[in-house]
Amino acid sequence: MSDGRATVAVLHGGRSLERAVSLRSGARVAAALSRLGHEVLTIDPGPALVEELIAGAPQAAFITLHGRDGEDGTVQSVLEAIDLPYTGSGPAACQRCIDKGLAKRLIAGAGLPTPAFRTLTEDAVRELGAAAALDRVWEEIGPQIVVKPARGGSALGVKFVRDAAELPAAMVGAFSYDDGIVLERFVRGRDLAVAVLGDGADAEVLPIVEAVPRDRDFYDYEARYEIGRTSFECPAELPDETRAAVGELARAVHALLGCRGVSRVDVMLDEALEPWVLEVNVVPGMTETSLLPQAADAAGVRFDELVARILAGARA
Repeated sequence: MSDGRATVAVLHGGRSLERAVSLRSGARVAAALSRLGHEVLTIDPGPALVEELIAGAPQAAFITLHGRDGEDGTVQSVLEAIDLPYTGSGPAACQRCIDKGLAKRLIAGAGLPTPAFRTLTEDAVRELGAAAALDRVWEEIGPQIVVKPARGGSALGVKFVRDAAELPAAMVGAFSYDDGIVLERFVRGRDLAVAVLGDGADAEVLPIVEAVPRDRDFYDYEARYEIGRTSFECPAELPDETRAAVGELARAVHALLGCRGVSRVDVMLDEALEPWVLEVNVVPGMTETSLLPQAADAAGVRFDELVARILAGARA
């Protein structure tokens, strides 16, 4: 869409476990849009979403829904059904990225680095005896494994397993968040977040952010969203060659999965300075502690300008 003033519907809140974060992201975006001179229509999507959009007649929707509905292609499909331009990736890219197992299969299939992994569903464990394969899985991708819900974000339900005997309990915990899980080889190293703006191979890579939790072994939910729990280095202190390699890897993954507008590629840099792609987020957080705004700020792009750039990329 053009850069002119418009009525913009900010979609935030929703039904996912990341609702609280989404509300914070949406509030910041709505305030920025108001400062930019746009008329803002804030909507917490529910059964009346389409009626509210038709009544409000916005020219675009700015999506700040994290997790379910916002990052799985659901709301994007609804917006396409009523021909309303929206920010971020389309339904297909959302479906690829929300499913960590699918995304990792596509990344590995393209010859790009991602930690060794296996995927299991709750039905496979209950109905097909998949639990009997856990010893073999541990041998193949251990000696430490990260157990994750296949769909979801903000590190909810993620467990680090250092002993095979702890694996079943970690799986039960992850299954409480989703009916599919990813068992992934633990990579010791540095947590990097690489924000990408734009489309395809020409997308812009913003300065890399390194998250360093202060009192935790890993970057969990509390470390992400409670101010003071994590220190951030942006730009991350990396050798020039490593920085370039990580940036190009993020750009390649963004293009491979069909992302557009904006994405955040999470990368683990191991002790040998080799990068490994963990996952891709198509609706990155926009809160005070979120990594995308920090990366933009390091590039000289203030929050309002970042919001304006994302909005300018909205399309039907």
